Amino acid sequence: MSRQIIATDKAPAAIGPYSQAVRAGNTVYFSGQIPLDPRTGQLVEGDITLQTRRVFDNLKAVVEAAGGSMDKIVRVGIYVTNLGHFASVNEVMGEYFQAPYPARSTIEVSALPKLADVEVDAIMVLD
Repeated sequence: MSRQIIATDKAPAAIGPYSQAVRAGNTVYFSGQIPLDPRTGQLVEGDITLQTRRVFDNLKAVVEAAGGSMDKIVRVGIYVTNLGHFASVNEVMGEYFQAPYPARSTIEVSALPKLADVEVDAIMVLD
């Protein structure tokens, strides 16, 4: 099976040896997105709600570059440095998805790249 690398300048460039996303067959695997402004490469300032919106905007840009839409996402992984932010992150996720929702895990971690407070990765299946 061949792999197709997905890249867009509408989301932050990778900050390491990885791709924004990789398509294998009809499945697309998305690398984690943190709240980086794609124009500056800097973390956005603001509360967890603003940061989470930036993360999902970044993810959405890569989803669209892969030829999909948010409703094609089947799994989301959310990583937060403070599980106390769960309700806010959950509320923002609800702005980007409609029922039927993707499967999801939410995990508290000790740290994220660039000292971000939230990171999201995903898997999408295209028709």
